[in-house]
Amino acid sequence: MLPVTDDTTPRLAGVLASSLAAVTGGGGAFGLPHVRSAIVLLVDGLGATNLQGRSGHARFLAGRMAKRDVIRTVFPSTTAAAIASFATGVMPGEHGLVGYRVLEPSRDVLANQLNGWEHGQLPADWQRHPTLFQRAAELGVRPVAVGAPRYAASGYTRAVLQGAEYRSGTGLAERFAEALDAVGAAEPSLVYLYVPELDQIAHAHGWESGRWLAALEELDAEASALAARLPRDVGLLVTADHGVIDVPEHRHVHIDARPALLDGVRHVGGEPRCLALWFDPSFPEAERERVAELWRDAESKRAWVFTRDEAIAAGLYGGRVDEAVRPRIGDLLVAARAGIAYYDAREANRAPERMIGQHGSMTDEETRVPLIRLGAFAR
Repeated sequence: MLPVTDDTTPRLAGVLASSLAAVTGGGGAFGLPHVRSAIVLLVDGLGATNLQGRSGHARFLAGRMAKRDVIRTVFPSTTAAAIASFATGVMPGEHGLVGYRVLEPSRDVLANQLNGWEHGQLPADWQRHPTLFQRAAELGVRPVAVGAPRYAASGYTRAVLQGAEYRSGTGLAERFAEALDAVGAAEPSLVYLYVPELDQIAHAHGWESGRWLAALEELDAEASALAARLPRDVGLLVTADHGVIDVPEHRHVHIDARPALLDGVRHVGGEPRCLALWFDPSFPEAERERVAELWRDAESKRAWVFTRDEAIAAGLYGGRVDEAVRPRIGDLLVAARAGIAYYDAREANRAPERMIGQHGSMTDEETRVPLIRLGAFAR
């Protein structure tokens, strides 16, 4: 059984939209008060469970997160899909970024949605929806995105941050200073502040590592200092795109060890916690159903196994999935619910198997993220 999608649960897709509403008059999905300007700090990989589990290393942020200050990210719980929903205000079924490695149907290739633009795998109009930064500019609110220099001109940035003025800062202190400077002017502004370091460290060393804890402590100190220095009419929200779990090597599952599970499969994409499989177009429907049953028999005790149609009917990609987006979603999806990660040893690049921190599936650890209200947004 797939987890039931609760339409009343606050979603990451509403965070930036509500912040813009607060600048232009108040309200929005989260009922934020009217402010002159707003900053949204998005910490890549800082799930609610991660923050609560290491609250002693983040006394400022954890101390200001009540039980109700938790929202849900998108499915799959991966950066490409989540930040696109954050930036556009719509779910993946509409903006079209439906995972990490997905099928680009017109070219019959798997494309990485974070860097596929750089490799010519994705067309410029792959992201299908206007951004909230463009909407902010139309409303007379200055849109600003603050991130690392290496992301300034990336294809993903161009796709999901259209309309925003991009400001760079190498380290956390520089980026937080840029965000504070952006709200210092009298004109109203909407600022997106991005912190990728915790996710990067989690992938390489695990979120339970000493390096991750050190980065969390630095983040907590910077967030505390920023909140203390904000002008009184500026609101600050702290959220994340997904959470992280650690998967040791002995919990890896190599799907190529059971060839019958890959019968008729043309492409294996998605990511280790949420596989997406596309069948060869000539593979008969009855045979597809047979392979799906093989997957259910083999993996249902530790994963959700479901078809594209079942995922769409369950609302996992949102209430609307555009027809052009449907083929980007795998014919068959396998989302881990146990602490495992799926790999294919036939892949030429085996480097991803060195990752420890993982995400992408539908567990609470991966989908529950904080929404902490600070500054003029504090309760």
